[in-house]
Amino acid sequence: MGRLDGKVVFITGAARGQGRSHAVRMAEEGASIIAVDICEQIPTVFYPLATKADLEETVAQVEAVDGRIVAQVADVRDRSALQAAYEAGIAEFGHVDTVLPNAGIMPVINEGEQEQAWHDGIATLLTGVWQTIEVCLPGMVERGRGGSILITSSAAGLSSIGLNTLPGQAAYTAAKHGVVGLMRLYASQLAKHSIRVNTVHPTGVNTPMVVNEPYGRFVQEFPEIAGSPNYQNPMPVPLVEPQDVSNAMVYLASDEARYVTGVTFPVDAGYLNR
Repeated sequence: MGRLDGKVVFITGAARGQGRSHAVRMAEEGASIIAVDICEQIPTVFYPLATKADLEETVAQVEAVDGRIVAQVADVRDRSALQAAYEAGIAEFGHVDTVLPNAGIMPVINEGEQEQAWHDGIATLLTGVWQTIEVCLPGMVERGRGGSILITSSAAGLSSIGLNTLPGQAAYTAAKHGVVGLMRLYASQLAKHSIRVNTVHPTGVNTPMVVNEPYGRFVQEFPEIAGSPNYQNPMPVPLVEPQDVSNAMVYLASDEARYVTGVTFPVDAGYLNR
């Protein structure tokens, strides 16, 4: 018996990285998955974003653990595309129990110097989170069975960590703080419906967002920045694994956390307690 048997989880940014890990891990625990990803490049992002092939691999990995999944290409900046993805999932599974607004970009170097990087960052990391919640929320409230909303923030959403003050970095930091405000608003307003809302705050995670060739070049060129003590975890691990974050998501989505709401939940190897 899985910890999420019978639950349906809507996940954005599911084609790879943390999103894929969440989809597979939750499927292992019995959840059905509605997976969404943009599957195209945003010009202000310095590293390659996920592709349709990546999303197909998520489907394959979920099905390999005997999970059920509906996958749709959709940009969280596009409310109508999100709505269509939600409706495709509802047609298959009937309801949504848990929402993971996880889609993210990190336009913090190189192309992140463009003013447009601010707009892309806020639209994806903040507005996209709000739109994902709003698309799924009416059905959750109407169903009357409670549920959970688990927003991917960052250690940067509770601290002043940042490489620079480029528009993309400013947007990333502002949005990761901003979703904490959204979480607290929704947690207070949705408690009467038994819908719990929390943010999860990882330190650096071993995904293509961080582990990529352009960022590797940046680290080599400016070791005093990326190698600063400000970027070191107190525990002896440079990056946590996606599964470490997924395990926290499983707990928060499960009935074990049925009274946990309004919480900023760290998965940070001690970073925020330094």
